[in-house]
Amino acid sequence: MGELRPLALDLTSEARALATVLRELFEGLEISVRRYAARRIRDAGTFSRYLNGTRVPPWEVVMDLLTDVAEHRGTAATPDAIELVRRLHRAAVETSSSPRHAVEVLEQQLAEADRVSRRSTARGDALGDALLDRKHRIADLEVRLNQLEAEWSAERERADRLAAANPDLTDLLRERDQLQGEVARLSSQVHEARKQRDEAEERCALLERQMEAVEQVQQTAAAVRAAPCQVMPKILIVDDQPNNLLAMTAVLSTLEQELVAVSSGQEALKALLDHDDFAVIIMDVQMPDMDGYETAAHIKHRPRNRDVPIIFLTAMGIDPEHSARGYAAGAVDYIAKPFDPWVLRAKVAVFTRIYLERRVNGDRYSG
Repeated sequence: MGELRPLALDLTSEARALATVLRELFEGLEISVRRYAARRIRDAGTFSRYLNGTRVPPWEVVMDLLTDVAEHRGTAATPDAIELVRRLHRAAVETSSSPRHAVEVLEQQLAEADRVSRRSTARGDALGDALLDRKHRIADLEVRLNQLEAEWSAERERADRLAAANPDLTDLLRERDQLQGEVARLSSQVHEARKQRDEAEERCALLERQMEAVEQVQQTAAAVRAAPCQVMPKILIVDDQPNNLLAMTAVLSTLEQELVAVSSGQEALKALLDHDDFAVIIMDVQMPDMDGYETAAHIKHRPRNRDVPIIFLTAMGIDPEHSARGYAAGAVDYIAKPFDPWVLRAKVAVFTRIYLERRVNGDRYSG
């Protein structure tokens, strides 16, 4: 059996914990990496990187390994063991900074969301057909009942004789009531299926946007690597809550840009005086002394800073009044808390790329 590569030195604690568990499972198979990769029709080099922690494997690779180990030992993995590995895998995924791995995870989520959407659509169509059939049957019964009721009102005696001659009237009413109950139930199921389909479609759209954002991050990183002599632009983060500053710094730290975090509008204005290469400003709205709107107004009145894009983050929700005030203050975007980390990263990556392109074009024209 070939030896495993040693664990990488610069792993996060989450990636190291997952890789250690995967190595223990794999060693239980008592075969080489190359042989196991051939068995599962996978690339041996990629699988080796899974085991030394430099790549986080997709969950299906982990499940295949658990299945193979259980088959080799003759005992199935317990639910507690599977849940433990799942938690380690989720933690490693959330702390992974690999854009390519993010694309793989998003592709899997996109495929799952697409399957849910297609199943919901098919179920909705079937329920819709059943609902339409019940409505037609009710309409037919209503016509027959209306005919009987019209004859009753025209001539009571004749209606009595008609009732005597049609003993199935009670059965018709009962059948109609049952069908109406079915219609209500099917209508609820159709509504739920359509809601599930719409949610799946929205998730598909979100995942596609997130994949596009990750690809843009890769393009920006490639552009920076291609021009190492350039100084990376800065991102100014303004929020009076230390926890929010910490969270946004963690989300944006893998974009290979310098982050400047301050806790007030006054500190933001001072930072803009000390630096002149900010690509974008991310600013909280609700701050003491000077709120985000007032700070933005001061920034836009300064000729050297008026073109720096501002993204507002707020816990007040995005309603027309707040968003209109934000755009009036000069913001280019308005995001509600809690925010989607991938959306924030994507927007920052876009403005950074625009900043770099403008600076490259300016240097080209000036040269």
